[in-house]
Amino acid sequence: MSYSLSGRAVYAGSFDPITYGHMDMIKRASRLFDDLIIGIGENPKKSYLFDIETRVSMVEEQIQNISNVSVQRFQNLLIDFAKSVDANVILRGLRASTDFDYEFQIGLVNMNMNRNIETLFLLADPKNIFISSSTVKEIAYFRGNLDSYVPPSIAERLREKFPLSEDQTSDSSD
Repeated sequence: MSYSLSGRAVYAGSFDPITYGHMDMIKRASRLFDDLIIGIGENPKKSYLFDIETRVSMVEEQIQNISNVSVQRFQNLLIDFAKSVDANVILRGLRASTDFDYEFQIGLVNMNMNRNIETLFLLADPKNIFISSSTVKEIAYFRGNLDSYVPPSIAERLREKFPLSEDQTSDSSD
């Protein structure tokens, strides 16, 4: 069954780094909307593994074959960003009930701030419900296998960020 919505949607996050979970949401949303803008947030109160230019570049690399998807960075409230790009929908992904509680609150605040922009929740594919950027970074730090979580080019960038330390390479059988 195929569904189609019209208009422009924003799917926002830090994408630090982009994961297969993010890509699944982007591909599915790109089939629902005329235009999908990936908003990459810059929050000065947060610390990121990758700088904004790298995060934008990584997402652009992953979406290059999806014609109706583009990337923009933003530093303001998501609802204000959505208005500035003439989006009528903010798309949010839900992995678990804990996501719902947080996203529901944010959605209500956004509705209060601008009733012309709807929040739409898409359920994560069950194979991706355990994937988060934080988990991916921890796996990368300990040199775990990233094949199920991020595209190969992203895995390489993560390995560059977390080279083997002396503790990880020393032989404990001395």
